[in-house]
Amino acid sequence: MIIVLNWAIGGILLFLSAVHWYWVAGGRRGTQAAVPSDGSTKLFRPSKLATGVVAGLLLMAAWFVLEFGGAVEQLVFPKWLLTYGRWGLSAVFILRAIGDFRWIGFFKKRKGTLFAQWDTILYSPLCLCIGIGLLAIAQA
Repeated sequence: MIIVLNWAIGGILLFLSAVHWYWVAGGRRGTQAAVPSDGSTKLFRPSKLATGVVAGLLLMAAWFVLEFGGAVEQLVFPKWLLTYGRWGLSAVFILRAIGDFRWIGFFKKRKGTLFAQWDTILYSPLCLCIGIGLLAIAQA
C-alpha cells in the first residue's frame, strides 16, 4: 500500500512540475487561478525564471519522494538527506496547507477571489494530503 502512495505522490509532483514547465514555455491556461490576488490585481507576477525554479524544485521533490519511498533505486540523493529531508518536505507541504493566515491556506482571511476558491477546494487540501502522505511513507 505504501508503494502505491509513494507513486501517487511522486506522480502528482511530476504533474505539477509539468504544469509549471508548460507555463515557462508560454502556456496561459490556469494562470489566473495560480497566483493570489486582491480581487483586481495579482499580488505578484512570477517571472519565467521563478516559475522554472518552482518547476525544477517540484521535479526534484518528485524524484526525492520516489527515492526515499523505495519506488526507485537511490541514485541522486545521499542517504542522510533522504533520512532527514523527508520530514522537512512533509513540513513544507503541511505548512503550505495551513497557510500564511492572510492570502493562502486553510486559514486565509482573503476569500472570494478565483485563487482563494481554488486554494480552498484543491490547493490546500492537496498540500495537506501530500504532507500527511509523506509522513506515512516516512513511517513505513
